[in-house]
Order: sequence, then C-alpha cells, then structure tokens
Amino acid sequence: MTLIDWFILFVYLIFSLVLGIYISLKNHNEADYFVAGRRLNGLLAGMSMAATTFSIDTPLYVAGVIGTRGLAGNWEWWSFGLAHVAMTVIFAPLWRRSGVLTDAAFTELRYGGQAAAYLRGIKAFLLSVPINCIGIGYAFLAMRKVAESLGVVDGHIVFGPFTDTILLMILVALFLLVYTVLGGLWAVVVNDFVQLVLALLGAFAVCFVALDASGGMTDLLTKLEALDRPELLSLFPWTFNKNGFNWLDSSGISITTFFAFISLQWWSFRRSDGGGEFIQRLLATKDEKQATLAGIVFLIVNYLVRSWLWILVGLAGLVLLPQQTDWELSYPNLAVTYLPPVGLGLVVVSLVAAFMSTVSTSINWGASYLAHDLYKRFVRPFAGPREMIFMGQLASILLLLIGVLTALFSNSIGSMFRLVIAIGTGPGAVLVLRWFWWRVNALAELSAMLSGFFIGLITSVSPYFIIEDFGKRLLFTTSFSALIWLLTLFFTKPESDETLNNFVMQVKPPGPGWSKIRKKLNIDPVDSFSVLGCRFILGSGILYGGLLSIGAFLLHQERSAWIALSIAVSSVFLMKKTRLITQ
Repeated sequence: MTLIDWFILFVYLIFSLVLGIYISLKNHNEADYFVAGRRLNGLLAGMSMAATTFSIDTPLYVAGVIGTRGLAGNWEWWSFGLAHVAMTVIFAPLWRRSGVLTDAAFTELRYGGQAAAYLRGIKAFLLSVPINCIGIGYAFLAMRKVAESLGVVDGHIVFGPFTDTILLMILVALFLLVYTVLGGLWAVVVNDFVQLVLALLGAFAVCFVALDASGGMTDLLTKLEALDRPELLSLFPWTFNKNGFNWLDSSGISITTFFAFISLQWWSFRRSDGGGEFIQRLLATKDEKQATLAGIVFLIVNYLVRSWLWILVGLAGLVLLPQQTDWELSYPNLAVTYLPPVGLGLVVVSLVAAFMSTVSTSINWGASYLAHDLYKRFVRPFAGPREMIFMGQLASILLLLIGVLTALFSNSIGSMFRLVIAIGTGPGAVLVLRWFWWRVNALAELSAMLSGFFIGLITSVSPYFIIEDFGKRLLFTTSFSALIWLLTLFFTKPESDETLNNFVMQVKPPGPGWSKIRKKLNIDPVDSFSVLGCRFILGSGILYGGLLSIGAFLLHQERSAWIALSIAVSSVFLMKKTRLITQ
C-alpha cells in the first residue's frame, strides 16, 4: 500500500468516528440504543441487513469455496435463501407486530411462567456469548488474513507476547468500540449504509480488474475448462448430459450434504424465522410494511447483486494465482496484484467497511441480550434509561474482547462458519411452529435449543463423536434434537390460557393451530395459511430463478439461464396477478 492508500483509509476511519459520535446524541433510552427508536424505513434497515452479512470474511469465504469445491459449493450459504424468503414474506410482519426489543424477550410474550424466564436467560447467553463471539472471531480472522496478505503485518514479535498482528487487532477493536459503544444501533445502521456502498464498489473494482487480467469472460471460461475440474463451472454438484447423470464428487459435497442444505439446513437452523441481528432490524422499522420492504431489499442485495461479484473473483483467482495454497486469499491478493494506487486504497477501505459493519452489528446485537435480557430482566428490573445505555456499552466491550481472542485460535473461515451452523442446528422447527401452533411451550423450545447446541458441538469437535460428513452431521443433530423436544412437549403442560390469549391479541398469528383461540377472542388472522404458503413458494421462485439466471448468463450457459429466468418472471407475474403481496 502506498501513502495515498493509507490516507484514504485514514479519512474513512475519521469519518466513521465523527458520524458515530454525532449520532450518539440521538440516544435517550434503551429503545433508541438497541432498536433505533423504531424509526427505520425499509430501505435503510434492508441495506443494514445486507451490510451485516457482507463482512470482510465473506468474499474470502466464497473465494475459498470456489477454489476448493467449485461453484456448487456455494449452496452451503445459498440454501439459507429459503429461510430469508420466509423471513420476508411470512415472519417480518409478525415480528414487527410483537413489539418486543429482542427475540429473546419474545419468549416471555409467547410463553409464560418460570420456564419462559429460564429460556429467555439461557437463550440470551448462548446467542450473545459463544455463538455471537465465534462470528466476531471469524471476522477478525479474515481481517488478520487480509492484513497479512497486504503486507501490513507479518506476525513478528513487537514486545513481550504481543505480535504486530495482535496489536493491529487491538487497535481496530478500540476504534470500533468508540463509534459502536457511543452510537448504538443508529450509528451502526447509518454507518452500514455508507459501508455497504463502499463494499459493493470495492467488490466491483476487484471483479473488473480480475476479469480484465483474465482476458475477459470468454477467455476466463476457456482457461477454467482447461483445468479439467468440472465442478468449477457447475451450478449444481452434478452434471447431466448425453453421457447421463454424474454426481461431482470433486465438489466436496456428498449427496446427503447437498440435500441437507436444501431440505434441512435452512429450516432446522436457529435463524429459521429470521435470525437475531435481522430480527433486531425488523423490530427497529416503523411498521409492518417497512419490515417486509427491509427483507426484500436484503434479498436483492445479498443474493442477486453481490453473489456473482465474489464468485467471479474466486474463479479468476484460479487462473491468475495458480500457485496459491490458501484460496481464501484470492480476493486480497488479486487486489494487491492488479489494482493501482488509489484503487487499492478504495478496495482496502471497502474491506474495512465490510468488516466494521458486521462486527459493529454483532457487538450491538449481543449487548442487547446481555443488557436487556439478562441484566435488566434478572439483576436490575427497575434500571433507568441511562443505566441501561451504560450497561449496553459495558457489554459491548466484553463481547469484543472475547471475539478478538476467538480469532487467535483458528485459521479457516470456512471451518468456523460450519461450526456456527452445526451448533445452531436443531431448534429451527420449534422456532417456526411456535408462530403457528398453540401447543408449543417454553420447555420444548429450551430442550431443542440446548440439545441442538451440545449435539452440534460434540459432533463437530469431539475426536470420539465427530461426524465428518456435514450433511449426516446436520441430519443427526436435527433428528436427535427433534426426538428430545417432541418428548418434552408430550410430557409437559401447554402454556396458560392467559399467556396464549395475550399473544394472539398482540401478534394475530396465522394458521389453523390458533383457530380456536382466535374464534374465542373474535380475532381474524391478517393472512391465511394458504396465502403465506403461496408467497413463500413464489418468493423462492423469484429469488433462485433470478440468482441462477444471472449466473448462467455470465457463465454462457444460455439454456439454463433462460429456464431460470422464466421461473423468476413467472413467479413475479403470479405474485402480482394474485395480489399475494398487498402491503
């Protein structure tokens, strides 16, 4: 990096800092600090959701997937699109109607008694500390890899036990704390908007120079085909031609793993009805219409816009950097090799922006659990607004420190990503059913969450019980945790009539599972179960038809492209024709 590149980075950091300090003046109470006073519009909330998932680790993760498993390996994260469609067309309005501050607090709206309190506390701790800090950790791991690739650090000892890498992470963490701790969600969301624009521009710049250096798209495809790795350009982990059907074992995805991705992972994962930081954004919107719009904006940016920028960079890295051993470094190495001064500075800023948007969100989101769902709920129920803001700030510092330490104990972003999926698998079915069936109780959700967490952890890290095939691991975790929570549900009592009545009056949940209670209270559902199902099917057709058609056109696979585009257009037509999206 040249002096001008460092100057660009310095200007951006100062801008973020000043913006965070200025926005901190908006925070007067707990709602301002954690849900931006519930004043976000759908565009800003959706852009913030997209910025949160565009961390410094995600382009590295995608490049690593491309290099080791080919294009079809992206189904590991593409499959979550089904959950995100459901979040947008089904759960976003329900979450906004609930009016809670966190999804952990929702448990004491949906359930009652001591079991609900235990569930809220345990859920808040698990999500905020182990699961959240692993996420913060692999963001810092990616930052470390990028810094080493750019030559900013090399791991040498500076003094005592501290290397230049550790000192860099400490400095970045201190800077993050200033604007995140002071500004709360308002600072995070406004910075997210700026950071997403910068991150997309940076991704486009790296993609452009990588394709240009490869000789253009046609030459790149020719060179990739010459590598004799059919999985590199296959949208699915199989080929179907005149020679028949052939499963691509070289994709690193077994048949069980692929079908676990598309038929199991998205609904059995802990984010089946939204996901913590996404729910935080939905709860921060002005109304149900804006919550739905936030989901739509997120789907467009996350899947249709930036997916293929990352993928093309990963493909170009295979041709331009053939001697590379760590494919996760394709993105920063291509930037260093082919971008001129100023351009490199802007890309570095985009990566720093992506990193900051994710980590700042994780910090604020995790702090909301520690402050609101643990401290205020169990320690100081009558804590005032200023005390709660202070506790949120203190919790932010604690979470960041744990996250930095986590980054020092791993070298693979992909392995940490899969660990997060494994320990979060199991409770998804209960999280969905609690919206549609009165019989689900607090103990069922608690047993599903704890069993999924411990089974996923043991089968991922224990040398005696580890299940190497990821699909079989997910299937075992889901099945065993399902057995536990179903038995728990069978042998425990339902929630009280008072609790169920209050929930129905507040949220107006859909589905036949609440029909008797709705009839008793003379409350009509906002949407019918069949309408919600059609929205989900057509929404999925729009998303995946659009995603695969864009990719197939880029890869010169015209027949597949036109088929996928036809599915997307037909789904849009049916959605409008039947007025399924009326909001």
